[in-house]
Amino acid sequence: MIVSSNELKYRRVLLKLSGEALMGEEAYGIDPKIIDRLAGEISELSKKGAEIAIVIGGGNIFRGTRLAARGIDRVTADHMGMLATIMNSLAMQDALERIQVHARVMSALKINQVCEDYIRRRAVRHLEKGRVVILAAGTGNPFFTTDSAASLRAIEINAELLIKATKVDGVYSSDPVINDDAVRYEALTYDEVIERKLSVMDTTAVVLCRDNLMPLRILDMRKSGVLLKVAMGGSEGEGRQTFCHSSDISSFFAYSVKQKNKKTLLFNFSYLGTRTIGRTMFNPIAHLGNGKTTNKK
Repeated sequence: MIVSSNELKYRRVLLKLSGEALMGEEAYGIDPKIIDRLAGEISELSKKGAEIAIVIGGGNIFRGTRLAARGIDRVTADHMGMLATIMNSLAMQDALERIQVHARVMSALKINQVCEDYIRRRAVRHLEKGRVVILAAGTGNPFFTTDSAASLRAIEINAELLIKATKVDGVYSSDPVINDDAVRYEALTYDEVIERKLSVMDTTAVVLCRDNLMPLRILDMRKSGVLLKVAMGGSEGEGRQTFCHSSDISSFFAYSVKQKNKKTLLFNFSYLGTRTIGRTMFNPIAHLGNGKTTNKK
């Protein structure tokens, strides 16, 4: 039974899972314990009334770039990687349905005997009916990663937040496993991610989020309950994560008002239009008046 979503800050989210996240302690493929736990986390959020789309990578089975490096034609290798994402998506659908969560796999490649074709309006309709939508086969094009697919699909379905689940609790200046002095960022603009060459997502995916004002959170999915906390607007203290946003005023405002340090914020901005976010038209001028806002106690 789906309950009221009043307590959710983000009602429609897209979750990006890497294929490697499904391996657990296995060297290859899918660890049943891991995918069942992830399905449980997704089920918990769905029962709160969230509309959830998922994009899963295929690196636990095939990764196109690795196959291409070994001499396989790059386009063929990428197609093999897309088929791997379909396999992972079907496994996630099965895990969800075993715990009574309705799910649909929609593929960017035509494979009608196995799953539905990806059609944007149909995907949105599934979401509105409370079904979890698993978007497989990336963008359906070679040379594009599943990170880029996640950014693209999040924009297409008007998701309010893109969540990337990883094995670390945010974005670091370098690999925290190797470098003990690695600095963890609480928040970054997409331009900072590009300029500092941080390993958040590939540049295409980052630019898509930046240009379309899509907020992104990077979190450690190994921590129980973190997905629900993020959807409810939880702070870093309730589940450490890094928040990435556009330097554009409309996205930065959404981040600024949540901070505990309530100070007057002055902005210079050039974006004066509106953008559909979820089901509402967001106008930064209506929210910020003459380019400034004061967060009162």
